[in-house]
Amino acid sequence: MPFNNRVALPGSERKLLAGSKRISQVSPEEPVLVTVVLRRRAPLPEPVPGDGMTRARFAENHGARPEDLAIVEQFAAEYGLTVAGSYPAQRRVVLSGAATDMERAFGVSLAHYEDAKTGVRYRGRQGEITIPDELRPAVIAVLGLDNRPIAKPHLRWPLAARQATSTSYTPPQVAQLYDYPSGLNGSGQTVGIIELGGGYSPADLATYFSQLGVSPAPQVSSVSVDGGTNTPGSDADGEVMLDIEVIGSIAPGVNIVVYFAPNTDQGFLDAITNAVHDTTNQPAVISISWGGPEDGWTPQSLTAMNSAIEDGSTLGVTITVASGDDGSTDGSSDGSQQVDFPASSPWSLACGGTKLTGSGSTIASEVVWNEQANNEGATGGGVSTTFPIPSYQNNAKVPKQSATGFAGRGVPDVAGDADPETGYQVLVDGQNEVVGGTSAVAPLWAALIALVNEQRASASQPAIGFVNPALYQNLPAFHDITQGNNGKYSAGPGWDACTGLGSPDGAPILRVLAAASPGTTADAVSTGG
Repeated sequence: MPFNNRVALPGSERKLLAGSKRISQVSPEEPVLVTVVLRRRAPLPEPVPGDGMTRARFAENHGARPEDLAIVEQFAAEYGLTVAGSYPAQRRVVLSGAATDMERAFGVSLAHYEDAKTGVRYRGRQGEITIPDELRPAVIAVLGLDNRPIAKPHLRWPLAARQATSTSYTPPQVAQLYDYPSGLNGSGQTVGIIELGGGYSPADLATYFSQLGVSPAPQVSSVSVDGGTNTPGSDADGEVMLDIEVIGSIAPGVNIVVYFAPNTDQGFLDAITNAVHDTTNQPAVISISWGGPEDGWTPQSLTAMNSAIEDGSTLGVTITVASGDDGSTDGSSDGSQQVDFPASSPWSLACGGTKLTGSGSTIASEVVWNEQANNEGATGGGVSTTFPIPSYQNNAKVPKQSATGFAGRGVPDVAGDADPETGYQVLVDGQNEVVGGTSAVAPLWAALIALVNEQRASASQPAIGFVNPALYQNLPAFHDITQGNNGKYSAGPGWDACTGLGSPDGAPILRVLAAASPGTTADAVSTGG
């Protein structure tokens, strides 16, 4: 069929990174891979803790519409593009083709640029994407034309000058301070980890777990997404090894699957959708320690990513996400108050950071992580400018967004040790390191949820899944953090935009979540703090 009238794809406008230098026009024959994200067949029901939908039912009722898939295939044929993959349950169609055909198909001009700050080169575009009018009702986003890096890992090292006065812990020691449940090891559970670079060394993992007395060591495997692979040898190795070692040493019985993808909005989305809809490994928990300020994403990217995370919540997958390491501005280029995405997705469990001091096996003190005066970062947190406040935060007293008055989603939901001066002992590329950052908190919570799910499985209960409503109704299950700030926001009783509800008190959290089932969370304890 001929496609004549074209319209702009809402939310697709792109600006170049500040200071970017144009290097060259893209070669007409340069291969380009794009992901076309489609609408759902029907709206999703509200996720409920302990009531995940089966993947088969999801695909049948909420995947892509057959007619939407068909018109995208017709569009591809019209413009000389190849359908490289069609994934109805994920609502994705992957198209491949030469750059010149992609430019015609999506009404863009592609060029190579260099980021003045980092020296990173990327393929970029400016302005909006256009598509045929016939596609407009079906298409949510078109990702991959622009492949600039979109996220960074949220981990921090203590400064060399301050290491002598720093305290550090093994991940099991942190879990002990938080009274994680004993007698459980995550057996029978699968945890997925999203990584946008770097890699892990099986030999290093074997050494690390052996040193901690973890035997047998957890099973670790990887999945390649959009060409991303387990490739050790870069700074991102610290992120990958931290994530695996925290989860694997606290819950050594789990099966860990690492989804490697390129650091682009397309790669990030495709990694999440692959993990959420993985019918082979079927992770019930996914840990994400990468992200960036909300204003660094296009609206179409935010919509597509948020939709994928909502898919996971509906399928009974708990998605823990680091809230960022740059305080209340999240490192925004203009110094404005920002929250980190995908932590700001209302369907994620956003994880903030504390400074934890232990005395033996108990907590001596715990305050908001803020070492910005020492150039060692601070927990991210604040109010979304994009996503409205979710129902589970209605009673949390989330302040309105300071610049606009928007009643937005509050970040984070929960917290845990993140200060590099009370950091985690890890092994990276053969070297013993101490690291911190909210990157450690996402896997810390992922491990706890895996233990909860093991307990639930022993009682023939499904995975807890979308855990946020149950947690917000059970404030006594947390160590309430009331001291410190992350820049604009200060800690206080109850929820705050530094540490959320607080850090975990493992035994009460296990009791609450192990018993949670549809219809019971509304009756949970809601006093204290």
